[in-house]
Amino acid sequence: MNWSAALPTFFITLREGVEAALVVGIVFACLQQAQQQKLQRWVYLGVFIGILASFVFGLLIHVGLQGLQTSKQLYAPVFKQLFEVGLGVIAIAMLSWMLIWMTRQARFLKAEIEGSVKSALGGTDSAGWAIFSLIFIAVFREGLETALFIVAKFQEGLTPVLGAIGGLAIAVVIGMLLFKWSIRINLSRFFQVMGVLLLLIVSGLVISVLRHVDAAAIAFSQINPEVLGICGQGNTSCLLGPQVWDFSTILPDRQFPGILLKTLFGYTQKLYLVQAVGYLLFWITIGGLYFRSLSQPTQLKPAAKSS
Repeated sequence: MNWSAALPTFFITLREGVEAALVVGIVFACLQQAQQQKLQRWVYLGVFIGILASFVFGLLIHVGLQGLQTSKQLYAPVFKQLFEVGLGVIAIAMLSWMLIWMTRQARFLKAEIEGSVKSALGGTDSAGWAIFSLIFIAVFREGLETALFIVAKFQEGLTPVLGAIGGLAIAVVIGMLLFKWSIRINLSRFFQVMGVLLLLIVSGLVISVLRHVDAAAIAFSQINPEVLGICGQGNTSCLLGPQVWDFSTILPDRQFPGILLKTLFGYTQKLYLVQAVGYLLFWITIGGLYFRSLSQPTQLKPAAKSS
């Protein structure tokens, strides 16, 4: 079993899970302060349904992808590659946006959640559903990003799923340390480190998406020989331009440590010009926005336990 495939989903689920754990913990603390412990069952229900919905969503996408892979339709290979391109682009957009948004809004997170809980408690008849909706949206949003990443990047069985389960388990432990046992953790430093790691992982997804675009063009040209001329031969790609490097004999991406670099950071033994440009543009734009957002003061502290 290729355990290196589990590492990216472990780190992503760990970070996304801690974000969700912060929301859940703050809601629990607010309910305790308001002496509304009877509404805590709605929190548990929101967490369970959010995780279940994320799993079902990821499973449906996986089934659709497998259907394209086994389809006998003439253009099925092209549609499969384009489907993976679409998933990859959505995963890149969602993960990048949430990374930058969370970094900028972290200082307001506690106040916003407390305000939402107070508003929910104000409407006593619908307080339970309001709490459920708040938790469900938070958990499903994080789970959706993870599910999209798993399906977009991997076709390696259950290994990435095991990584996601491990990341979720550690996130739950961190949440309990913060809110149940009141152990102090430098959350700002945690999110900074995980943010940089997430940027590295998503930037690798950019290279993977461009590879799928090229594969779609190659599959199309094989079906339509009259347009085969747009695709090069040998080591030349179809749409990715000239080759930047070929490390297939020095650092193959199917053997350790190349396979670890591939699964974590998108390393490829054959890199082409368009992939290199896309990688650099990602770091200049998304990376630049993220590092500028780090200069803003943050306030990532869990709500204090009531006496």
